[in-house]
Amino acid sequence: MGILTPSSHLKRSQRLATIALLVAILVWIVFMVTAKLFPEYAWWLHILMLSAEAGVVGGFADWYAVTVLFRNPFGKFPIPHFLRDHTEIIPRNKARIAESMGRFVQENFLSPQIVEKSLSKTDLTLSIGQWLENPNNSTQVTQVVQQTLPKVFDFVEQEQIAQFIQNNSVQWIQNTKINHLASEMLHSVLDNDFHQDVLQRALDYSHEWVRKYPEKTREIVTRIFKEMGILKLSKGVSWLGIDMEQRTVDSFMHKLEEILKDPEHPWRQHIEDYGQTLITELKNDESLISQRLNAGKNALLENPHVLNFMSGAVVILFNAIKEDLLKENSGIAMNMRAAIELVGKNLAENNDVRQLLNTRLITLATYFSDQYSDKVIRFISQRIHEWDSTEMIAKIENSVGGDLHMIRVNGVIVGAFIGLILGVIRALVDYLL
Repeated sequence: MGILTPSSHLKRSQRLATIALLVAILVWIVFMVTAKLFPEYAWWLHILMLSAEAGVVGGFADWYAVTVLFRNPFGKFPIPHFLRDHTEIIPRNKARIAESMGRFVQENFLSPQIVEKSLSKTDLTLSIGQWLENPNNSTQVTQVVQQTLPKVFDFVEQEQIAQFIQNNSVQWIQNTKINHLASEMLHSVLDNDFHQDVLQRALDYSHEWVRKYPEKTREIVTRIFKEMGILKLSKGVSWLGIDMEQRTVDSFMHKLEEILKDPEHPWRQHIEDYGQTLITELKNDESLISQRLNAGKNALLENPHVLNFMSGAVVILFNAIKEDLLKENSGIAMNMRAAIELVGKNLAENNDVRQLLNTRLITLATYFSDQYSDKVIRFISQRIHEWDSTEMIAKIENSVGGDLHMIRVNGVIVGAFIGLILGVIRALVDYLL
């Protein structure tokens, strides 16, 4: 048996309700005629007739109650105003319904308090991590990317779209002050002490490399002496027992060790001061370094070979990614799937990260609900206001009309049952009195 659509369920319920009412009317007429033809059985036929009559009344009453929700059952027939004013209840109160629905959604789903309370009860990032960790889910995500990304690339590769993106990208770069961008990046590096970490790693690596490869270090020093024109001098001094190359290496190592041991070393401070000076100069559009940076950027953008290279490189990259994603055993897809599962696993296992992310997500969701819930509710209300009454009735009837018409069936059955009870009571009273 197939699943009924809302429309077919509505029609089926309407048909069943109509049949139930017609059957009640027919039974009522049959019992009424039979009571006249067979008066000797009238006492119990009247009981059944009263039951059928009550079923007819219940069916018509519920038909009227259901119908006036959506339309006027009297049509253009003149009726008193107090009756007409209480027909077409839903279309007449469309504005009030829209406002009530919007307020209901806002108060029960989108208020900041509700959002915060709901999210606080759920470890959202744990659920996300466990979901991503599941191979079936990571495969689904990867398949969506494999199906979607090539289509996006096909869209971007269309000549007019590609030219539009290129022109706007070039225009954006032209209008961007590269010195300001460099200043902000450098400011972020210095504020987060990232430069100290980079410097420390560079010093550690240099120190380890010199110790590990002393011969190559001497070769570098020899090459430097040669470029400086003091190689012969260093060779001459060596006759006096002075090895200038080794002393240079030793001095370099000694200076490295000093810097490594001393976090407040003057050279470290010099790098810090130079960085701050550079930030100040980059913020100034008139400084020499700012002018050189912007001039270099403009020169690159004005060079057609550079632009052609950039466009060609992007096309080649897009094509390579697209061709790989379209393969059944795509390497990018496999790596993406593994990365998704790894992120999910790490997220599920790292409690500290989850707590931090949950806090940030709750804060973000609460902020958005506070800022945009009114706009969402206004959109819902306006959309309901814009509905045509016929469209609105159709939507509501398709959703709940089937159940409403089943109330008509219940009206016939319940009415008949009540009528039967009343008939029995009436017969008992007549018999006893």
